[in-house]
Amino acid sequence: QMQLLESGGGLVQAGDSLRLSCAASGRTFSSYAMGWLGWFRQSPKKEREFVAAIRWSGDNSSYADSVKGRFTISRDNAKNTVDLQMNSLKPEDTAVYYCVGRVGPRLAITRAMYDYWGQGTQVTVSS
Repeated sequence: QMQLLESGGGLVQAGDSLRLSCAASGRTFSSYAMGWLGWFRQSPKKEREFVAAIRWSGDNSSYADSVKGRFTISRDNAKNTVDLQMNSLKPEDTAVYYCVGRVGPRLAITRAMYDYWGQGTQVTVSS
């Protein structure tokens, strides 16, 4: 089993930046041949949605259209962490952000495909 713990959420103003970090513990991806780490988010009036994901090897990443060009996902295999750098934040980015992980070679953008979830961290962007 893998445990994921997010940190870095908070209250910021529109246009500001924020960096989320997720620490993986337990059986991390170094134990698997392939895997993905990523982020989903959920706001009160929306379904939980895909934000970004990166292959554990670091050679492939993907972003939702709504964050492309503003958010950057990165991972540090030595530290077993995955970060989400969020720039030019907008009020519509306000949500609880969840760190996720899945085992397997293919990218997935649906929540059902992710095996591991963190507890979530709140990001609030004021206008």
